[in-house]
Amino acid sequence: MQYKYATADDMELLIRSREETLRAVNRLPEDYAFSEEFLEASREYFREGDQTTVLALEEGRIAGCATMCYIDMMPTFSHPSGRRAHLMNVYTHPDFRRQGVGRTMVSMLIDESRDRGITEISLDATEAGRPLYRTLGFRDSDECMVLELNQE
Repeated sequence: MQYKYATADDMELLIRSREETLRAVNRLPEDYAFSEEFLEASREYFREGDQTTVLALEEGRIAGCATMCYIDMMPTFSHPSGRRAHLMNVYTHPDFRRQGVGRTMVSMLIDESRDRGITEISLDATEAGRPLYRTLGFRDSDECMVLELNQE
C-alpha cells in the first residue's frame, strides 16, 4: 500500500475519491452524476483551500482517502493559536477495510496537524467510524450546537 499527500497533480484522483466517498456515505447509486458546479467547487477547494489530503493507493487503484481542513479562528484560552482543523471524507474502499488503511491516513493527518500547531481536530463520524476515532484519542462531545444556514 502506498500512502501519499495529494498534490494538484492528483486532481483527478482526488475528485474520483471524493465522488466514491460521497456515493458510499450517502448510499447513492454508482452511476449518480454530481453537478458540474459541485465538481468545480471541489476542484477549487483542493487547489486553493487550506487542506491536506492523504491518498492510499494499491497498484494505482484508490484504496482510501482522508482530508484535513484547517481553520483559523479567534484565539481562546484553551486554543491560544486559534488554529483548529476538521477531519473530513475519511473513506476506505470495502476491498481494503480492516487492514489499517483508515488508521494510517488519519494518523498521518493528525501528525501533520500537530506540526502545524493545531490545537483541536473535530469531525463528523458515522457509527461505523466511531470506534476507530476513539482508539486514536477522539472523544464524543456534546459541547457544540449547530445552526445550518441552507442557501436556497
